[in-house]
Amino acid sequence: MATQINYVLKVRDAKLPAVRKALTEAGIDVVSLVEVYKEDLAAAPDPSADPPPGPHPPGGAGTPA
Repeated sequence: MATQINYVLKVRDAKLPAVRKALTEAGIDVVSLVEVYKEDLAAAPDPSADPPPGPHPPGGAGTPA
């Protein structure tokens, strides 16, 4: 018995046809592919960047025991 599964997929600089093609070529039967939200990365901070310097959280590294 087949099961329909819904996934959320986040990509950077990819078009819907390219995503559909990649999934199909990987043997995945794509029933529906919908763009839900788009944001300009220039306006968003890079989540992999180091956090800005600042006070250490209580009990963090460098705190006397």
